[in-house]
Amino acid sequence: MSKIRIEKVEDGFEEARRLAEEEEGIGRKPDGWQKYLIPTIAIAWSLFQLSLPKWLLIDSTYIRAIHLGFAITLVFLNYPLLKKPYFGLKYFAEHKKIPLLDMALALFAAYCALYLMIHYEELVTRYGSPSTMDIVIGLALVGVLLEAARRTIGPALPVIATCFIIYSFLGPYMPDLIAFKGTSLDRFVGQMTMSTEGIYGIPLDVSATIVFLFVLFGAMLDKAGAGHYFIQLALSLLGRFKGGPAKAAIMGSGLTGLVSGSSIANIVTTGTFTIPMMKKVGYPATKAAAVEVAASTDGQLAPPIMGAAAFIIAEYVNVPYIEVVKAAAVPAFASYAALFFISHIEASKLGIRGMPKSELPPFFKTLISGVHYLIPLAMLLYELIVVRHSPELAAFNAIMVMFVIMLVQEPFIAYKDKTPILPAFKQSIINILEALASGARNMVAVALATAAAGIIVGVVALGLGNLITEIIDVLSMGNVVLMLCITAFASLIIGMGLPTTATYIVMASLTAPAIVSVGGMQGFIVPLMAAHLFCFYFGILADDTPPVGLAAYAAAAIAKSPPIQTGIQGFMYDIRTAILPFMFIFNTDLILHNVFSWSQGILIFVMTCIGNFAFASATQGWFIARNRYWEIPLFLSVTFILMRPDQIAIWLGMPHDQRYWTYPIGLALYGVLYLMQRPRVSHDEAQVAAAAQQRRPVL
Repeated sequence: MSKIRIEKVEDGFEEARRLAEEEEGIGRKPDGWQKYLIPTIAIAWSLFQLSLPKWLLIDSTYIRAIHLGFAITLVFLNYPLLKKPYFGLKYFAEHKKIPLLDMALALFAAYCALYLMIHYEELVTRYGSPSTMDIVIGLALVGVLLEAARRTIGPALPVIATCFIIYSFLGPYMPDLIAFKGTSLDRFVGQMTMSTEGIYGIPLDVSATIVFLFVLFGAMLDKAGAGHYFIQLALSLLGRFKGGPAKAAIMGSGLTGLVSGSSIANIVTTGTFTIPMMKKVGYPATKAAAVEVAASTDGQLAPPIMGAAAFIIAEYVNVPYIEVVKAAAVPAFASYAALFFISHIEASKLGIRGMPKSELPPFFKTLISGVHYLIPLAMLLYELIVVRHSPELAAFNAIMVMFVIMLVQEPFIAYKDKTPILPAFKQSIINILEALASGARNMVAVALATAAAGIIVGVVALGLGNLITEIIDVLSMGNVVLMLCITAFASLIIGMGLPTTATYIVMASLTAPAIVSVGGMQGFIVPLMAAHLFCFYFGILADDTPPVGLAAYAAAAIAKSPPIQTGIQGFMYDIRTAILPFMFIFNTDLILHNVFSWSQGILIFVMTCIGNFAFASATQGWFIARNRYWEIPLFLSVTFILMRPDQIAIWLGMPHDQRYWTYPIGLALYGVLYLMQRPRVSHDEAQVAAAAQQRRPVL
């Protein structure tokens, strides 16, 4: 029986790794000379990107074209036309070799992507009237880009982009509500492929100049073994507390999420350790997987990196990157604090204790064993926050530190173990090359997502912007709350089939300006930063939203739990994150808008955390004891008072600058709830303990 159970667990790990490999960009695994082709191109791409921050000075349009050229080449070499040989078409589903057709397609796609760079001076002079060749290559680029996006990230984005393309030509024939003047073929090609307003727009620029380096940095950390170190460090710190493995999963995933833009990769890195531990101490498989899903998904919220979208937000809002970090800090860390609280609640409900000290790694020994992983992270934070170098230069310098660490790590271990140093040095070189290849493969999906989303951005720029604002205004009937609900729902639906970055780009292009405009029509001022963060948050939450949340599938594969139930449970944990965007739209203190005092910022953060704790208690049915149904509105009232002191101040007739004096009302109500539940603690704990004793640990 135990052998069968071990085999099932290993099967789950393999399924999760398969999903992670798909996300990482590992499609084909060819044999012979072809197995070196994809890694060689990937390494060349990484070296090209590393040359940009310091010594290679070329026009930004050239950078975008070369970036897309590398990405689209890797797609056609790495991903077959079909995932499985449907109707016996094995040639189009080949995974062990690269067919000649795909090689030819890769070369043609690369030429289409580089056409703007090769003929740049001529194209600039005939932007308004493209030649026949310009039109043919432009349309071919749109076609191969959509096909590459389909192979990489699925059909959702290509389908949406195709609908926008069709709409751009059929606009004059649409019903009055959605009709617009449309476009000509010349103007469409010029916008999409001959300018920086479409495919080669801001999202692709950010992908090419900034995001690549951060993804590469994350790949190098992962290859060096930092993921395992983070989870061991988290276990040594938190493993002894109630529900310790869950809290360690949250901390480990948060640390990994600092430099990882992928929730699935985060789950595979940390979840393979934490999910079995959570099950061992008594968490049901579904809840163990859901905790990891919520922690890994929210890793993209955590400053300073926030996946890829933080840098795109900075470009769209036209503010320094550090302003995005400042705006995102309170909601992100309050969300993580509430997730720690939820893990404590679940442990209390299930009667789960911490792990024995004997089973945990010693803290100081663990800390020292991987302190070298913290050096490049500290370097990155220092460069971004203290010196305030550009994000690309900060990432470059941190990568250089990582190069040194990876170069000496293996020889140092060999020296300690008294084994030959030369083979260890060769292994270091191999690890660095594998990290360079892995970083480039990780970037393929991001590059294709930003380029394909650029089609939608380009169509909107053709004249749809005002029309979309009018449509959203009509649908929401001028109600700001309804407008936000529509935007949130659309983000969740679109995000089910798209990477977070693509979801954010699409929704930010369509709805962020509309949120600001419609709010202004109603006399309600919404900062542009708040509107963009709103779209970003719900794009992230789509990662664990059933029925398509891929993060839930990866965690469920490891835990051997039902994916849909895992996604639902993960979303229930993430509801505490879903309320934050609504709150910071109406109370911009939460994104530190016009807040310049450290003491004021800390006060806002603490109150936001407590308000989120109260909301978690309301949704999870437990505070220090099991909730009574009539206590739930009281917990929600605490949440509202602590997150919307401005509104409470209005109701009480207090001046806006005295709004923080309403905080004691929420704290007093929270204290009353504590005193009300205190007498029930012993009774509920006894019931939980009896139920826990009847359950056998799930191994």
